[in-house]
Amino acid sequence: MNLLRLLLAAACAASTASAQKLVIKGSDTLGAKLVPTLAEEYKARHSGVSFEIAAEGSTTGLSAIIDGTAQIGMSSRRARPTEVSAATAKGVALKPLIVAYDGMAVIVNAKSPIANLTPRQVEQIFTGDVTDWSAVGGRPGKISVYTRNTSSGTYSDWKDLAMKKRDYARSSQKMAGNEQIAAEVAKNPNGIGYVGLAYLKAAGIKVVSIDGVQPSKETVLAKKYAYARPTFYYTNGEPAGEAARFIAFTLSDDGQRIAEKIGFVPVR
Repeated sequence: MNLLRLLLAAACAASTASAQKLVIKGSDTLGAKLVPTLAEEYKARHSGVSFEIAAEGSTTGLSAIIDGTAQIGMSSRRARPTEVSAATAKGVALKPLIVAYDGMAVIVNAKSPIANLTPRQVEQIFTGDVTDWSAVGGRPGKISVYTRNTSSGTYSDWKDLAMKKRDYARSSQKMAGNEQIAAEVAKNPNGIGYVGLAYLKAAGIKVVSIDGVQPSKETVLAKKYAYARPTFYYTNGEPAGEAARFIAFTLSDDGQRIAEKIGFVPVR
């Protein structure tokens, strides 16, 4: 009996040693749908691999690489100079890799009469210069602005691309992710927010054209849509082991087909 227990213990230890756990943290844009879908397909092809995925914002992904608590950091923005400096101080080399492109779509409630806005009107709404829908061709009513939270790369990218780096309206309401923004806008006839391409089919919302251009794979690739950006994996230097293999799968034809199916624009 003792021998059997020893053999079982040895087998469990060997199994644990051979199992590979890949920790991926960061962007909700990537981590809510795309990376979990890629992980499931990867696990189906590679037995013994498990994943821990935490989608809590790009800032958390970059911090995780700097602190050594993840092998891959998901980010919808480039690392800030302060983050690069913090990494360098710890001997960490932040290495970015573009894994897909995305467009940030302006959404309103499905019952809203608003179908098109200019970039100037978008800036005015999100900064709080315009607070009533009647000022931009809608029905009278106080505008409710929904944004991502401050740890989100999308929060920063939106300021850069749509707001000329200005501050958000004080009344803006910060949400944890794309799905939360879509859900709030769907409930509020006066709501407006922004989401990635993968979230355009959420119930109760309508996508607004920007100067007559709708966000899509074609308009993002042609650089005709105003609010488009790359999304990234970050690693500490050149990736190795399971992280390198998962990144290679993400960039493979199969991985990029998954990205496109979910709503992202492939890198090729």
